Amino acid sequence: MNLQLTAPARASASIALPTSKSITNRALLIAALCGDQWQVLRPALCDDSAAMVEALAREGGGNINVVAAGTAMRFLTAYYSTRQGTTVTLDGNERMRHRPIGPLVDALRSLGAHIEYAGTEGYPPLRIAGTSMHGGDITMPGGVSSQFISAVMMILPVLDGGSISLMGDIVSLPYIHMTAAVMRDMGADVDITGNRIIVGSGYQGTDYLVEGDWSAAAPWYAIAALLPQSSLTLQGLTADSIQGDAHLMELGRQLGIGTRFDASGATLDTSHFIGCCCSAFTDMTSTPDLVMSWTVLLCLLERSFRMTGVRTLRHKESDRIEALREELLKLGYVLKIEGNDAISWYGEKVPVTTTPVIDSHGDHRIAMAFAPAAVRFPGLVIQDAEVVSKSYPGFWRHLQSAGFTVDKLAQ
Repeated sequence: MNLQLTAPARASASIALPTSKSITNRALLIAALCGDQWQVLRPALCDDSAAMVEALAREGGGNINVVAAGTAMRFLTAYYSTRQGTTVTLDGNERMRHRPIGPLVDALRSLGAHIEYAGTEGYPPLRIAGTSMHGGDITMPGGVSSQFISAVMMILPVLDGGSISLMGDIVSLPYIHMTAAVMRDMGADVDITGNRIIVGSGYQGTDYLVEGDWSAAAPWYAIAALLPQSSLTLQGLTADSIQGDAHLMELGRQLGIGTRFDASGATLDTSHFIGCCCSAFTDMTSTPDLVMSWTVLLCLLERSFRMTGVRTLRHKESDRIEALREELLKLGYVLKIEGNDAISWYGEKVPVTTTPVIDSHGDHRIAMAFAPAAVRFPGLVIQDAEVVSKSYPGFWRHLQSAGFTVDKLAQ
């Protein structure tokens, strides 16, 4: 599905954001580990969480394909390793087969898991024979996906506890703290001190209410910045969120966008919009899911910047660094890639002679990050726009409700 977008002069809407798929998938896994004694309330209704629900319902094992759901692949690898007597082959789409999983498999094997690679060493698909595992003290690299670490953390309480020592720099640390917060809310004892995570034995359990998704708020902050006379309320967000992407409040503040909270959520206040960041340097190590929207926005505002902490983006639903470079060039912005961990833009541009057609690269965050560019490029086209169903199925409908024209193109 290809969509053509035209922006209004100002956007106005009260948006019911989806709930967090990251929190949902953690709560679903913990509930399943505890025999589904407790419910996950207001779970995210998106492809990634649907993949978790479907896979967790497969009591008899067999072949499980999570398609593009990276969180599900990592969490289910840990979960099925603990399911004694159940054997599964865990697979995904072609992109998933190129997303490394070796550090997680190594960690689980050190706890007694029986996992074999059914294809290329270090990558899905995996053959997992559930067995009686044990807890204990293990070491994992901190510079890989935080989902590997979270997956091990969540199964440790049912393995009589243990500890994880993280080696080197830690990426996406807020996601590890999110996992710890969900675990604590569901009755586990978790302590994070420095580079060491200590997990006690057992969950006490409780029904879990999922909060609104701060990651989904990123394109709306971009729209508020590009259309500063807009009136946007994002329902379901809280100031005391356990999500690292609540850092959007600070990024917005640097642009002069205030965030006011009431019982319904967050209202974006652009009355003091200044359109520039306090610093041209931003470390995004802790918030990689915000990189796409913020990179596109800063280019559209023509504000020079340098971002570090982006190395994990090479191995997401797409190679997000290369995808940003390719698609920003269609808008006339020449993004520089500096080694493996930094990107920058210092004003270099090329002429744009045609209406941009943005390739989503099969990646929900790329599609949503570029949608606000319709403010500067009327008629901009997003290809394969349906990919937003991975995390935010209602995004295009919400964009329409805010005043954007969203037309489906014949293919």
